[in-house]
Amino acid sequence: MKLSADLQALSKRLGHRFERPELLVRAVTHSSRAGVNRDDNQRLEFLGDRVLGLVMAEALLAEDKSAREGQLAPRFNALVRKETCADVAREIALGDSLKLGRSEMMSGGRRKQALLGDAMEAVIAAVYLDGGFDSAKTMVLRLWGKRIGSVEDDARDAKTSLQEWAQARGMPPPTYDEISRDGPDHAPRFVICAKLENGQSAEAQAGSKRQAEQAAAKALLAALERTAS
Repeated sequence: MKLSADLQALSKRLGHRFERPELLVRAVTHSSRAGVNRDDNQRLEFLGDRVLGLVMAEALLAEDKSAREGQLAPRFNALVRKETCADVAREIALGDSLKLGRSEMMSGGRRKQALLGDAMEAVIAAVYLDGGFDSAKTMVLRLWGKRIGSVEDDARDAKTSLQEWAQARGMPPPTYDEISRDGPDHAPRFVICAKLENGQSAEAQAGSKRQAEQAAAKALLAALERTAS
C-alpha cells in the first residue's frame, strides 16, 4: 500500500517511515468516514493513550529525580491530557490529513480539539505497532519537546485558583469570553477575556482556547495580587 502525498508529508513530519502504511491511514480515519473496508482510529486511540502515558511517566522520572508522586501526578496529567495532544497535532498540521465524513468536515472537524487529540493518540499507536516502543518513544519525546521541561507551569491550574479566589469572596465563578480567533486552521490564535463579577478582568492569547483561558486566569490572578499588595 502506498501512502497519499499528504500522508507521506505527515510521515516525514512525524519522523517515522511506515513499513505498514495502512496503520497511518487507520490512525487518521475518523468514525464518520469508516466503512466496511475502512477501520476508524478508535482502537488505536485507546492504545496510543497508554503508550503516551508510559513515555511521559518515564520522561518525568528522568527529568526530576527528586520529585515526589504528588508533584509528578499533575505534571503527568498536563502532558497527556487531550488538550495537549491536540496542541501537538496542530503543530504538525495533523488536521490537514484527517479523513472525515462530510458532516464532520462541514462542521469544522479538522479544527476540533477532541478529534485532533484522538487522532494524535492514534498516530502514536500506529508508530508503536509499526516500529515498536522505541520508535514511538523517540517520536513522542521529539514532538512534546520543551513541554516536558516546562510542564510545571502548565500543571498549575490558574482557572481553578481563580475560581477558588472568587468563591472565597462570595462571588460566582469567573467567566471566559472569546474576544477573537485569528490565524490559519493549523495554527490558530485565541484571545480570551477572564472576568469577575466585580468587573475586574484580564485578557490573554494562545494557540488553543484552554491555554488562552489559563493564561487569562493567570494574568487576572497576578493583577489581583498586585492590587492586594
